[in-house]
Amino acid sequence: MEKLERYRQYVENIVKEYGQYKASYGDIERQIVIDRERDRYQLWSVGWVGDRRIRGCSLQIDIKDGKIWIQHDGTEFGIADELAEMGVPKEDIVLAFHAPYKRKYTGFAVE
Repeated sequence: MEKLERYRQYVENIVKEYGQYKASYGDIERQIVIDRERDRYQLWSVGWVGDRRIRGCSLQIDIKDGKIWIQHDGTEFGIADELAEMGVPKEDIVLAFHAPYKRKYTGFAVE
């Protein structure tokens, strides 16, 4: 249980950190969605650039079966390495945005 709580805290911290960044243009709001009961964590961008509507997910992370599943990573550098630097073993990080057959080549968990 201690590992799960630690992973939750790491993921929350990352989502909150990226949620502080402001868009360099437009009227964009960053929305942090944290569901600890289901272990789902998301960061959304919602707003307008001129007359164009902006709505998209920047980060989507789940914690399943004791592993951190990165469903979507729209960051510049990638959060998997950040998690590894925090002490999360690479075998506990799944790059779920890669097809299952490609995951064995990533250096992270297959599933």
